[in-house]
Amino acid sequence: MDHDTKTTQQPELQRKLKARHLTMIAIGGSIGTGLFVASGATISQAGPGGALLSYALIGLMVYFLMTSLGELAAFMPVSGSFSTYGSNFVEEGFGFALGWNYWYNWAVTVAIELVAAQLVMTYWFPDTPGWIWSVLFLSVIFLLNYISVKGFGEAEYWFSLIKVVTVVIFIVVGVMMILGILRGDQPVAGWGNWQIGDAPFSGGFSAMIGVAMIAGFSFQGTELIGIAAGESEDPAKNIPRSVRQVFWRILLFYILAILVISLIIPYTDPSLLRNDVKDISVSPFTLVFKHAGLLSAAAIMNAVILTAILSAGNSGMYASTRMLFTLAREGKAPRMFGKLSKGGVPRNALYATTVVAALCFLTSMFGNQTVYLWLLNTSGMTGFIAWLGIAISHYRFRRGFVSQGYDINDLPYRSKFFPLGPIFAFVLCLIITLGQNYQAFLADRIDWYGAAATYIGIPLFLIIWFGYKLTKRTRFVKYSEMQFPKFK
Repeated sequence: MDHDTKTTQQPELQRKLKARHLTMIAIGGSIGTGLFVASGATISQAGPGGALLSYALIGLMVYFLMTSLGELAAFMPVSGSFSTYGSNFVEEGFGFALGWNYWYNWAVTVAIELVAAQLVMTYWFPDTPGWIWSVLFLSVIFLLNYISVKGFGEAEYWFSLIKVVTVVIFIVVGVMMILGILRGDQPVAGWGNWQIGDAPFSGGFSAMIGVAMIAGFSFQGTELIGIAAGESEDPAKNIPRSVRQVFWRILLFYILAILVISLIIPYTDPSLLRNDVKDISVSPFTLVFKHAGLLSAAAIMNAVILTAILSAGNSGMYASTRMLFTLAREGKAPRMFGKLSKGGVPRNALYATTVVAALCFLTSMFGNQTVYLWLLNTSGMTGFIAWLGIAISHYRFRRGFVSQGYDINDLPYRSKFFPLGPIFAFVLCLIITLGQNYQAFLADRIDWYGAAATYIGIPLFLIIWFGYKLTKRTRFVKYSEMQFPKFK
């Protein structure tokens, strides 16, 4: 039973997430079907060099964003994260729009993962109706988030660990094949694959932009550490530690995995072009394991991809629930969503998010597929908008902090790359956001439908922002007026 105390002292979220939970939430956020399934398509589109360069650039951008978020979250560890930072350091309406945007993004993501889980389960149970699996997985994700924050953290830790172990084994097996220690059935393994056809760069600049998009989507979720900051033990110490490790993880998991794939499978291999979670046998991970002679690779990778899907759904439920809770506590959502259970879980916010996720999922099953595709497109853009919000908030936070005479050495964690980091991240993120579907404008006849489906998230965000701004008559926060909570 949810309760709210009669006194002015409301129950607060409980700081139960340990350093190991935070570390795995940050890793787990960025390892998913993007790496396991879509990485092959990126190599076939841009060639091995193009794919590697795109992922390296996006990896650098995400690292800068994480150092920005780390500075903000260590200083001000709140569950509303960038929504609260946007309100405090940019403009109240901006924070309002960021929060609702992000809540919607992850609620829809849960629905997307439920559809993906169905597709994966048909591998083992082709005759079972798919909706049964979706109901089962939604129930599991709901329960993990219902019990306590520790339940979410522990589940995420083990989900992420499975993904990490898979990537490490994959890299070790791949390196052994490239060095000739493990004799696979692949005729050529090595740098020869970088000299075939147009390699290492194929498809030119447009292919690299396309791959940058896929890489950007793959990395979405790393910012979850900012949401988790509100429930972490000793955030001033644990958040900086997790942020420092993110860069090396991005480097190790993405860059090394793509390098291994490109050295074993030529970019001209037609199987890389198929980028579909329905057919796990074309995952580049499965292909490499098969070439190494591991015949049960497809079944194992299927189980790992299922874990990645459950992990994304679990994280999505957590992130959207906490964001809705914070919006309610700040008076930007109905107050009922700001209530907490005795265990410190915002259950009303959880119920609302679960219902929205289930309704979005139903559009994919019974309703019009078009509705589902539009939901998918609107949610895709919101992740990039959240990243833009982080870069802007950090830039203004630091400027305001210094202008009020505070010493940056007093910050629990300081981004070493200011102002270059947030500016670089902002510019690159803006290019990716606006370049999502630039081909729609290059044809003889502009594809307005395709363009609208891709970019719908931007006008939606602006409508929410300016709608709030006009009704509440809010204005940009001046550097001199920024409120900085006293150092603990």
